[in-house]
Amino acid sequence: MKPTLLILAAGMGSRFGGLKQVEPIGPSGEAIIDYSIYDAIRAGFGKVVFVIRESFADAFKEKFDSLLKGKIEVEYVYQELDMLPDGFTLPEGREKPWGTAHAILVAKDVINEPFCAINADDFYGKAAYDVMAKFLTSSENTEEYSMVGYHLNKTMSEFGSVSRGICEVDKNSNLNKIVETLKILTKNDKIISIEEDGSETILTGEENVSMNIWGFKPSLFETIGNKFVDFLNAEMDKPKSEMLIPSVVFEMIDEQKATVKVLEADSPWFGVTYKEDKPFVVEKINRLIENGEYPENLWNK
Repeated sequence: MKPTLLILAAGMGSRFGGLKQVEPIGPSGEAIIDYSIYDAIRAGFGKVVFVIRESFADAFKEKFDSLLKGKIEVEYVYQELDMLPDGFTLPEGREKPWGTAHAILVAKDVINEPFCAINADDFYGKAAYDVMAKFLTSSENTEEYSMVGYHLNKTMSEFGSVSRGICEVDKNSNLNKIVETLKILTKNDKIISIEEDGSETILTGEENVSMNIWGFKPSLFETIGNKFVDFLNAEMDKPKSEMLIPSVVFEMIDEQKATVKVLEADSPWFGVTYKEDKPFVVEKINRLIENGEYPENLWNK
């Protein structure tokens, strides 16, 4: 059974300031999301599922329906604020989405096979999809998941702070712990994290971080569904609370309900967090094209 690529694209990108999921960065108008799908197809993925908001469904379908026809099966699912379990109603004034775990949960009715979940606006590189596809097609344990790890210093932005899940990995390449670190930046040529109380911690830059490229089995959906109910009971009244998939994964590891293999891939990572990041990303893409890793016109339109 071919694995599925689940693309989390419902976030508007407040720091970027627009619909960055389809922002052109390639020479023929390609977005980062195009390169992700292209890499997934050649790695052997059989379906792509977009998690989007219904308000920009037309923009996605106009771009991808004809583009991907005959190349890979396509599904769309919607992540809306009022998509809550029975017994819960949307709090007045809530504007922020419920987080990446909720985004994965809304795809439960269209995914019955092992799947890779990614951010729409992150470039992970061909090798990342190759190692992920190999894992998803070979791992038979329904409670064994995976992620591709990247070094922190390869994931920074020059134009503002970033949030990263810093990982602890054991000698068998299994994930032990994830620490969500919400404000990391470069200061005086050093990488530091800033806590809510303003205290600073110097980081080495070699820390293994999760960039939200995960390999899951369908068993995950039931667990997320149960944990989402717990999350709402505890956090629903907080207007900016989010249920993030790294936190869910860590809870499952801590409860011995899952193991997570940290996969290594010699892949570049880059993303568009701020508008100022775009020229850097365009330059990176052009360099990969010059090196023959991608065609200049990705889909030969």
